[in-house]
Amino acid sequence: MPGRRPVRDTHYLVPPPYLKKLSLWLATASAVAILISVPASEILLALAIGVLLLSGLPLRWPRIAIPLGLFLAWTLLSLAFSPDPKGGLPQVNKMFVFVTMLTIFSSVRMLGEAWCLIWAWAGVGTVTAAVGVVQFIHKWLQAVAQHRDFYHFYLDQRITGFQNHWMTFSGQELYLLLMAVSLLLFGPYVKKRLWIWLLCASTTGTALILSDTRSAWIAAVIAGVYLLWMWKRVAVLSVPVLLVVAFLAAPPSLRERATSILHPEAGTDSNSHREIVWLTGWEMIKAHPVFGVGPEEISKKEIFFAYLPKDIPLPLPPGFYQHLHSIYIHYAAERGIPAALFLTGALIMAFVDFQRALKKLPPGRSERRFVLHWASATVIGTMIVGAMDLNLGLTAELTMFLVVMSLGYRAASSE
Repeated sequence: MPGRRPVRDTHYLVPPPYLKKLSLWLATASAVAILISVPASEILLALAIGVLLLSGLPLRWPRIAIPLGLFLAWTLLSLAFSPDPKGGLPQVNKMFVFVTMLTIFSSVRMLGEAWCLIWAWAGVGTVTAAVGVVQFIHKWLQAVAQHRDFYHFYLDQRITGFQNHWMTFSGQELYLLLMAVSLLLFGPYVKKRLWIWLLCASTTGTALILSDTRSAWIAAVIAGVYLLWMWKRVAVLSVPVLLVVAFLAAPPSLRERATSILHPEAGTDSNSHREIVWLTGWEMIKAHPVFGVGPEEISKKEIFFAYLPKDIPLPLPPGFYQHLHSIYIHYAAERGIPAALFLTGALIMAFVDFQRALKKLPPGRSERRFVLHWASATVIGTMIVGAMDLNLGLTAELTMFLVVMSLGYRAASSE
């Protein structure tokens, strides 16, 4: 009719529906690939972001992104005031990993869509743990063939699975173990696949023990106590008995490693080394409380020795001196006290949010109860390991942490 405007065909503006599924699959693949290869995981993450932007799905961040975003913003401020901004650029590149929260939280629209990721983590995680166990057997046979004391032979060449360091490997196995135990205690339909989750828990637990990583041991015990307390409080009474039995049944090298927590061997165990880096970090914090010494500056030998307390004798005991072996001390020294407070606040906020969501759930096993307890235990484990090492400074551990936090907030939200 005259005067009527023609209707425009906007069909071509609607994104194809398969992009939503593809976004979910790529986000899942990126999260699973981190157990084997960091570069592969980051490539898949970049693809997941691209597809997510084209899919038409609303872009959403979990609530923990607020304090973590402030942590990253303060990192940029610290970099601006750093004596060597160019040298700190690797920390800017690492910020890309935090986009993991966007891809997981936006793509996993309902908690049921996360089960593919959970099953994949269980399967691939069990394989990585088994690889670590095989590596341990191989190293033990090497020590026997060379007539070497296994404890001293093993400390500097511990099992790594598919990772490049035993700290990363033990951190990943800790998250996987907490996932399996949480599902066994709180998850639905456990009886149908009970053997799978028992296999996952036992294999990852064995690999974690054989990693000889004391901070991860302590974190596993305390986070495990939390899970048992929330399941059946009387079950916590069994923990001391189990620890004593495990200690007595363990081979001499594992008993010696456990004993070193309180009675370290001078020149071998890292207790004195950690005390030195913590004291040095405190000197950095006192000198630069607001913006720190600058991202990546602590890794420079001349910077570290410039703040080394004068009463510490040289030569220093063996150990790694390019970071401060604590997320709280390291980030306060490197990027300023506000950065450390933002990161610590993110951990505390997530735990409080998960606990509030748990109180609103009806009694009984459920997907949400399982994921919320898993996420809560992950926060506990991360904070404990973080007191003794720079776990969230490692891409593989950071990625897994961000994935679990995103799933935790998905479980906390109303579906």
